[in-house]
Amino acid sequence: MAPRNAIRTSLHGESHGGVMDTATSRYGSFYNEKVAEADLHSFRKKGPRPWTGTLIEALKAEGLEGATLLDIGGGIGAIQHGLLAAGVASVTSVDASAPYLKAAQNESDSRGYAGRVRYLHGDFVQLAESVPPADIVTLDRVINVYPDFEQLVRLSAERALRLYGFVLPRETRTVRVVIRAMNLVLSLLRKPVRAIVHPVDSIDCILRENGLSPHFSQTVGSVWQVLVYRRL
Repeated sequence: MAPRNAIRTSLHGESHGGVMDTATSRYGSFYNEKVAEADLHSFRKKGPRPWTGTLIEALKAEGLEGATLLDIGGGIGAIQHGLLAAGVASVTSVDASAPYLKAAQNESDSRGYAGRVRYLHGDFVQLAESVPPADIVTLDRVINVYPDFEQLVRLSAERALRLYGFVLPRETRTVRVVIRAMNLVLSLLRKPVRAIVHPVDSIDCILRENGLSPHFSQTVGSVWQVLVYRRL
C-alpha cells in the first residue's frame, strides 16, 4: 500500500491460484497502527503527497459531481477525502490493512463524510466479485506492490465505469537501483516484503483490453508516474 515516502513493497506469502492467502494479515502487521498514525499525522499537517495530489487534481478536472469512487489500497484515504470534497457522492474503500482503514474512517468522520464511505477489509482480488462498479477507480502505489498485478489490474479495470487513475514507480535505472537497495535491507532485516516495479506496457495492454484508453500522464519527481485512463 518500505518507507512511507519511498516505493511501497510487496508482501510475499504462500500463494494459491495466484492470490496471496496471507496478504491481509501481513499488510496488517507491516502497515500497522504506528505507520497509519504517522501517515495520518503527515496528511493533516501537509496534505496529500505530491503524486497523490496530482492524481486528485487530474480526476477533479473531469467533473465529479454525484460520481462514485472505488479506492483500492487507499491508506489513510487521501484520495477519498479530496474527491468527496470535490463532489463525489459515495466511496467504497478496500484495504488489506485494518489500521489504515480505521485511520481513513476517523479522518472521514471528522470531515463530515460519515455514512458516505463503505469500508471493506481484505485483499481486493479476493473480494472483487462482491465489490460493485464505480464511476472512478483509483490505485495509488498499489499495482506495483501486488504480486499478481495482472489479475489486480483486470479486476479493478472491469469495475471502472468512467475513469481509472493510478500511480506507479517510473521504469528508470535510478528507481531500479533504489529497489535493489531496499530489497537488500529488507532481506537483512528478515522482513516478509519485497519491492516490485511492474511494466507500464503490460498494464496499458490490460486496460485497453478492458475498454480504457490513456487520458492523462504526468511524472512527479524522479520516482513517480501518475496516469488516468478513460472508458471509451
